[in-house]
Amino acid sequence: MLKKKRHELILDLLKRNGTVSVTDIVDKLNVSDMTVRRDLTELEESGSLRRVHGGAISLGEYPKEELSHDAKKVINISEKNRIAEKAIELINDGDIIYMGPGTTMEIMAQKMERQDYEVYTNCLPVFNTLADKDINVYLLGGKIKKNTQAFNGYITLAVLENLKFHKAFFSANGVTNNSIMTATLEEGKTQELALNNSTEKYLLLDASKVGKEDFFTYYSLNDVTAVVINNDEDHRYERIINHSNILLVSD
Repeated sequence: MLKKKRHELILDLLKRNGTVSVTDIVDKLNVSDMTVRRDLTELEESGSLRRVHGGAISLGEYPKEELSHDAKKVINISEKNRIAEKAIELINDGDIIYMGPGTTMEIMAQKMERQDYEVYTNCLPVFNTLADKDINVYLLGGKIKKNTQAFNGYITLAVLENLKFHKAFFSANGVTNNSIMTATLEEGKTQELALNNSTEKYLLLDASKVGKEDFFTYYSLNDVTAVVINNDEDHRYERIINHSNILLVSD
């Protein structure tokens, strides 16, 4: 396949999905991993996309469809690991914690070992991971969103309304200026209520999300206790430093 055609197909995938992994491109175009990485580098140099660990993201507006749970798992893994490790340092004995959905939250759950706190979550993978460790964990049920494995809706909100947390850990699909965004109204409302019912609120954010937009703005950076974020080569954390406290994760 000619390079020009490959570039067109890669950009088409980005236009439809907002992000794409190297593995997906290899499978769809039937080319080598090295060829895909070279194509992505050339497209980034031409200003057509932004490279991230494991793939690329669009420079345009938010995607028409949210990425699947499996697709998100391959993006910026090393950064998410460091962010998760930093977040765990913020947990104290006796804390009652809310953990929202997202692949960074799942990595955090995988790294959590202590058992002297309680965790409430509407994310099925987080629940399953913590349950296997005998950590005190409670699943906030409701209507599951298969794409993200998260529970939302009336039942979830009804339960959350009566709960209070010491700390909430959550992620986002995009952050622009002071706005924290996600893909759906239902998920945003769930996160908003959990955060309002938490004394401390920590946004776990890999830097590639800064400057990205999505459908629904559900919270303000001004109302977050701190943002746990990595320092990428573009220093994107500086774009939000005036809106919230920053806990910067080093390489």
